Amino acid sequence: MPDRFPSSMLSQPWPQIVSRYLVPIEPKRCGHFFTDVLIIGGGLAGLRAAHEIDPSLQTMILTKDKLEESNSVYAQGGIASVWDPEDRFDNHVQDTLVAGGDLCDPTVVDMVVREAPERVAELIQWGTRFDQNGDQLALGREGGHSHQRIIHALGDATGKEIMRAMIAHTRRRSNIEISEETFTIDLLTHEDRCQGAIASIRGGKPILIWAKETILCTGGCGQVFRESTNPRVATGDGHAIAFRAGAVMRDMEFMQFHPTVLYIAGSSRTLITEAVRGDGAHLVDASGYRFMGEYDSRLELAPRDVVSKAIVNQMEKTQAPCVYLTMKHLDATKVRNRFPGIAKVCEGFGLDIAVDPIPVRPGAHYMIGGCTVDENAATSLPGLWAAGEVTSTGLHGANRLASNSLLEGLVYGAIAGRNVSQAALNRNSTELRVLPINSPAKGASSQPIDLADIRNAVRALMWRNVGVQRREDRLLEAFHAIQQYCRYVLAQDLNSTDGWELQNILTVSLQMACAATARSESRGVHFRTDFPKMDNVHWRKHLELRREN
Repeated sequence: MPDRFPSSMLSQPWPQIVSRYLVPIEPKRCGHFFTDVLIIGGGLAGLRAAHEIDPSLQTMILTKDKLEESNSVYAQGGIASVWDPEDRFDNHVQDTLVAGGDLCDPTVVDMVVREAPERVAELIQWGTRFDQNGDQLALGREGGHSHQRIIHALGDATGKEIMRAMIAHTRRRSNIEISEETFTIDLLTHEDRCQGAIASIRGGKPILIWAKETILCTGGCGQVFRESTNPRVATGDGHAIAFRAGAVMRDMEFMQFHPTVLYIAGSSRTLITEAVRGDGAHLVDASGYRFMGEYDSRLELAPRDVVSKAIVNQMEKTQAPCVYLTMKHLDATKVRNRFPGIAKVCEGFGLDIAVDPIPVRPGAHYMIGGCTVDENAATSLPGLWAAGEVTSTGLHGANRLASNSLLEGLVYGAIAGRNVSQAALNRNSTELRVLPINSPAKGASSQPIDLADIRNAVRALMWRNVGVQRREDRLLEAFHAIQQYCRYVLAQDLNSTDGWELQNILTVSLQMACAATARSESRGVHFRTDFPKMDNVHWRKHLELRREN
């Protein structure tokens, strides 16, 4: 590793600004619940894990909002899987490795790709209605893929349909209890083992949930950035609670920015799925010039990191706040039928997607980094397992190939569920008991904290300084500013969902800014204008972060 000050941040202890628990805990004054298996997160990875748990084991699923509100529900494009007879597993593997910036784990990639058809077949068996051409599944193509292999539903609402079927299937399981609107504040640990979690139901007093085994499936952290495709619930809670509990975090510099997010000033951001470009849409700048040919021979079908950087560069060239997607050269009826969800959203702004240019710009979309898991979905913390976007598995490397995310959640959800089920069956029921937990009270601020103001300031800072394009001086500025916020905000007992979310956003932002400053090269979604080239000699490696006592 080059001998530079930013890199040294990884080997030197930080000031003690991230405390172990967000809230004081007095076990004698808390409510206690006991379960064999605790699953934190009700997205696709969490529900898929639940279906592998032995029916004799009591399983509890905690979800921050309603089950229908997760990143999985908002997934538009589809699931990547070899299905066409002309396609091969090796093709999908190679596409994933190429997109991943020479940082994927080839063994993991091969395993996930080969399990894909079986996982998709399960979804169909459990009631998912994918789009079809006659009696065959309809297959689309997206950026970075060499073949038609994107299986989708409802045109552009794949996640919504998959989750509809999965939620219905899950509710039929008598051993599974679902606790909605339950905020997981922290993981419980005792003698370096995860023992469950601290949670608050509908904003109530924190309770302690003791579990033999715990699976973390909390999704992503797009809300760390001002511009994001993620729903408001995606505040990086899992990334923060795993870090506080002492789990090893990896690849926290790698946030994927989706190149095409609907940009209407003053409105919420909406994803414009990769499949729009896969079906032939062109990217043009403010003057109507189709610019992707200047950046990549694959044009609009280049991987997301390439397209995002091209859009940012073109916006700078033209001094415009966005670029545009146009489909006016395609069949209008087919366009409206293929993308009904996007058509409806755009119609609300007076745009006809078959005729009018759609204003777009990049936005934070998918977090590649997270808690490190092995081939069994086990984290570095005994008793804690994980699946989905909260993890770093090695599948995505430095850049996720389109539509590999739902696939990863399915495959690793199944793996986590199987291994957790066996581990819980092997543990004696007498091990479920109240354990001594030490969490002293925090101080209270003498002045009220404007949570919304700080949240907006941090998200804007992250977008400006740790966004699509990065350089050392701005990264260091972000890192030190976030440290200052952390010293003030993390020291408080904020005792509300908004407060805990802000503390989690700060904890995740600190990790991101540190890792992005340290990696002095460009690789995949991590683009440094001061180090624009990939450096395999020094940086073909992963960066790990861990909170030390």
